[in-house]
Amino acid sequence: VQLQASGGGLVQAGDSLRLSCAASGRTFSMYGMGWFRQAPGKERMFVAAISDGSTMYSNSLKDRFTISKDNAKNTVYLQMNSLKPEDTAVYYCASSSCYTRSPSLYAFWGQGTLVTVSS
Repeated sequence: VQLQASGGGLVQAGDSLRLSCAASGRTFSMYGMGWFRQAPGKERMFVAAISDGSTMYSNSLKDRFTISKDNAKNTVYLQMNSLKPEDTAVYYCASSSCYTRSPSLYAFWGQGTLVTVSS
C-alpha cells in the first residue's frame, strides 16, 4: 500500500483546510485509515480514524475535525475547521488492517504534509 498525503500549507488562525490521502497498491488489505499529527518536539498523536461506517476522533479535536473517505477514489480526507496555532504539525495518514487509534497497529504510512497555522 502506498499513501500520498496532500493539502497542507500555511493558513491563519480560524481558517479551514482539507487534507487528502490517496491510497494505491494493495488497498484491499486496508480496513482502517487514520490521521495522526506530530508537532515539533512532540510525540505523534492520534487525530482520527475511519473504517466502513465508523469514525473516531481525538477527544480534543472532534468538534473541529472531520474524517471521511471516498471508496471509489481510494482517498481519505481530513476536514479541519477553526484552525489554531497549536494545530501546527506534520499530518500523516496511515492504513491498518484493523480499526484503531494506536499508531503501532498501522502498517503503512504516508510521507506527511505540513500544516502551519499562524496567529
